[in-house]
Amino acid sequence: MLRHVVELAVGIIAGFLGGLFGKGRSAVATPLLSLIGVPGFVAVAAPLPATVPGTLIASAEYWQFHLLDWQIIWWSIGIGVPATIAGSILSRFTGARPLLIATGILVLGFGLSFLIPPIQRTFSQVTNATVSEGRPSHWLLRLVLVGIRVGLTSGLLANSGGFLLAPSYVRFLRLPIKKSFACSLAVSAALAVPGTIVHAYLGHISWSVAGFLAIGSVPSSYFGAKLAIHSSSGSLEHWYGVALTALGLFFLFHV
Repeated sequence: MLRHVVELAVGIIAGFLGGLFGKGRSAVATPLLSLIGVPGFVAVAAPLPATVPGTLIASAEYWQFHLLDWQIIWWSIGIGVPATIAGSILSRFTGARPLLIATGILVLGFGLSFLIPPIQRTFSQVTNATVSEGRPSHWLLRLVLVGIRVGLTSGLLANSGGFLLAPSYVRFLRLPIKKSFACSLAVSAALAVPGTIVHAYLGHISWSVAGFLAIGSVPSSYFGAKLAIHSSSGSLEHWYGVALTALGLFFLFHV
């Protein structure tokens, strides 16, 4: 019973951060589940189906404020879904420990990306400056490469990919930060579906764990998205970077 309560709490935390920053559900839930004793592959894969309902709720909130770029979303899904399937199939040839270590490294790297001054300045410039609605040069090629990279990572690590999508949209496609969060959420929901199917077939998903995570994440995702829309992105990014950096370091030393 206590473990289910903790799983519910993990869902609340992961859902809130996911709605707030368009990322972070699996990246946050996997190390936390591992630390409370959930077996390796289950800790990696169970958050994947649990992200779908909360992600859709948060996406709807961003949609109301016209922050979804449908051209970016459909191209990302079209490229990312087959790449996710390929990554999910490849995961059967790796052990759980390498996947968990890789997840911890990615969480740490993502946290640092918000804290290193030059990158933080890049995010702030994109957020605060007047951003043209035009696309950068070779934007479709950039988007295809992002979709392939994120899709493969999503399938291999049983992750919905949001922790890579949002910063990639900002850096490579020059989307405003909140629009990047919004697109990341919508694409993450789609990428989670094929990954869930393949990992369920491989026996990596505990549906009871996924259920408690989903119950916790749905309402918190809504409030996270609402707070992000009405808050300063700069301060939120900074504290998110601090939290993920600490979590990544803690996880890597205890995996």
